[in-house]
Amino acid sequence: MKLYRYLTGPDDVSFCKRVSAALNKGWQLHGDPTLTFDPVKGRVICGQAIVKEVEGEWSDEVVLSDH
Repeated sequence: MKLYRYLTGPDDVSFCKRVSAALNKGWQLHGDPTLTFDPVKGRVICGQAIVKEVEGEWSDEVVLSDH
């Protein structure tokens, strides 16, 4: 089964830490990164989809935090 997650971070440093932690757990980058401007906070939010291939089939019992 392939799991998809979308990571975001409020700045480059925190975003890079989240992506690095995911890559160290076996996730892979998927697609192009995104930049979204948050007009309320006046900053750009970084985003990136990640994927991971895991054994088994999808069910409601699958918890992303376990992977």
